[in-house]
Amino acid sequence: MGLRPTLAAAAAACLATLVAATNVKAADVNLMTTGAVEYILRDLIPAFERASGHKVNMTVLGTVIAVDKLKEGAGADLVLLNPDVLGDLTKDGKIVPGSITPVFHSRAGVAVRAGAPKPDISTVEAFKQALLKAKTIGHSLGVSGVHFSTNVIPRLGIAEEIKSRIRISKGFPVGVLVAKGEAEIGIHQIAELLPVPGIDIVGELPAEIQTTLIYATGVHAGAKQPEAARALASFLLLETSVPAIKKNGMEPAPR
Repeated sequence: MGLRPTLAAAAAACLATLVAATNVKAADVNLMTTGAVEYILRDLIPAFERASGHKVNMTVLGTVIAVDKLKEGAGADLVLLNPDVLGDLTKDGKIVPGSITPVFHSRAGVAVRAGAPKPDISTVEAFKQALLKAKTIGHSLGVSGVHFSTNVIPRLGIAEEIKSRIRISKGFPVGVLVAKGEAEIGIHQIAELLPVPGIDIVGELPAEIQTTLIYATGVHAGAKQPEAARALASFLLLETSVPAIKKNGMEPAPR
């Protein structure tokens, strides 16, 4: 048997185990997550609901807002955010210790308005020149924006030159700024650029200034449905979930 049939058989076996483990009592699973993974989950949740009998209620918020709400006492069964954030929430007693599991890996990329010339970003120097030539540059307040502003720009040594050209998206994807013409070039996670109409994705950041952004699940300490939450977390790790993950601009976390 070749590798692909073997993986398919393993995934089917895992799915059968999941169904057996979670079909005992159907539950409503409250999931709190962030926009970067929304479209992956939109594709995967219906399959999970069919397989398990559970129903998933998904709340999508910016990471900062999600953390604030959780700290203020907002309820959830499963939380899907950056693992460092989940680690901090664990210290605050909001996430079950030992329940944090990486599920998705994400990369940052570059976009321009649809039909606009695509700059050369094939090397660090080419990307630097593209930024210097751009009249406006967009990034987010999220993890990709933090990486760009605190790691990439200082490394390129152009903070002063581009400071007045920076445009920050707050509560919406950077691609929206690009599509409206408010940012000539935008830097955001590929997964958050893909769903935005009116833009063209140029490609990923050069490898030397790229970062791997990780998303993980954690069971909420106050979960009303902890077993169903764990079942959903396990479902996201199945081989059968990989196509939806890749389609929406991310990679499965190494198993």
